[in-house]
Amino acid sequence: MEARAVWQGGFETRLEDGRGHSVVVDLPVGEGGKNVGPSSLELMVLSLAGCISTIFALVARKRKLSFTGFTVHLTAERPPHAPTVQRVRGTVEVRSSASAEEVGTALRLTLKTCPVGVLLEQAHVPVDIGWTVLSP
Repeated sequence: MEARAVWQGGFETRLEDGRGHSVVVDLPVGEGGKNVGPSSLELMVLSLAGCISTIFALVARKRKLSFTGFTVHLTAERPPHAPTVQRVRGTVEVRSSASAEEVGTALRLTLKTCPVGVLLEQAHVPVDIGWTVLSP
């Protein structure tokens, strides 16, 4: 994996992954930025949501668990003047005809193996995720 950051001025930076993809990070206007992209911390929370979604799809495929919808909603808590995120809370909604037990097992495996979640765990940032199974 590669990462390259190219400063664009102010607090705006273009990030490139070495595979032809890029994303711009910036600060909100209230923090001196122009708000042309998520902040780096917001990008980390977005990465966690994407990781949970991707790993669930992999786990579900391996377990032959079919689903027709998957939504992750996360809220990261960063108290005023804290240097970084202190906790992440969230919910997952899964549309599936599988039993709640099957979906719960897949989600537990997902949360245990999601690389971004593992990094947060190692950094002692609690990640609390609840889930709901909806009929397809």
